[in-house]
Amino acid sequence: VQLQAYGGGLVQPGGSLRLSCAASGSIGSIIVMGWYRQAPGKQRELVASITSSGSINYADSAKGRFTISRDNAKDTVYLHMNSLNPEDTAVYYCNALTPFFSSWGQGTLVTVSS
Repeated sequence: VQLQAYGGGLVQPGGSLRLSCAASGSIGSIIVMGWYRQAPGKQRELVASITSSGSINYADSAKGRFTISRDNAKDTVYLHMNSLNPEDTAVYYCNALTPFFSSWGQGTLVTVSS
């Protein structure tokens, strides 16, 4: 599975962004797709995930502000981020988990700053 993530950028506090992750390859084998982030000097952490059956999980920091969704026709998973604050500044990565392996997309940088 190959993943292409995009949509990051510079946004002011309180603003919104939508990240996209387009998947290609053995898409039918994907069990879970997730968004992770890694801030400078910190470990990579899960932000949100969605299973092939539609079950969704959010990190506490994302609940109420972020929404993960998918468009099966476009083989794309989105992360809608609202009410962004400087603590959300990080490189965001998408991940696809299959029974056999885990694939990572290249990161997309989100910077929240005035």
